[in-house]
Amino acid sequence: MESSLMKMSVTPCSCIAPQDSSITRQIVASIPQPSLPSSISVTNASTSGSELTRSVFSRSLIALLSCFSLQEILVPVHPAMAFSVGISGPKEWLKNQKKKTSDFLIAPIIASRKRLESAVSFAAETASPADIEAAQKLVKSAARDCIKPEDGSLVAFQQKTGVEVCTFRLILKNAASLLDDSDPVKLNASLALDNLISSFTSLNDVLVGLSMNADVNRMAVADAFSETNRALDNFEKGVRECLGIS
Repeated sequence: MESSLMKMSVTPCSCIAPQDSSITRQIVASIPQPSLPSSISVTNASTSGSELTRSVFSRSLIALLSCFSLQEILVPVHPAMAFSVGISGPKEWLKNQKKKTSDFLIAPIIASRKRLESAVSFAAETASPADIEAAQKLVKSAARDCIKPEDGSLVAFQQKTGVEVCTFRLILKNAASLLDDSDPVKLNASLALDNLISSFTSLNDVLVGLSMNADVNRMAVADAFSETNRALDNFEKGVRECLGIS
């Protein structure tokens, strides 16, 4: 093996004159040659080649990244500047995530609708004072802390400290967070929210009057329930439009 390597090493190159070949052989022969194990395998050579390739690739990647500033790498890309090869911007990605989790935002609205349906049955013409009280509790629960709370309650304390307690407001805030304040879809949903809160407030007032006076016009009670249901439907529609779902 050593003699073979020596023969390979002393092959004259173009930069050495032919007459100096003997001197070159003497110089090369005097250099200690590394001993190579006779049992070296192709697998080891392949592994070393792979490590070398990875090392070269890593250095090339670092060199490439060094051409960009840290800001260019970390700052999110605006959707309008996103590549047109199927890579969407962060805003589009968030929209898709909101669509996937839309059921969690719509669920409280659906639950409120069911509680309103139960409250209607308690507020029938033959309702007892206990039934009317049960209807009031269901309406307050369906209102999701969006009507004036009772004095001294935890909700009242939270409102005084500036905490947003109205679930419907939080739902709309989440659903429309990616829309501009001037967006017609967001504006319409905000109007639907205001109308919903007003409808719940009026319905609660009617039930309070009914609890104090059983002779209250029951038609007014039915109308208040119908108006609140319509307002809830419109609000759900507005939230869905903000989320971009049907």
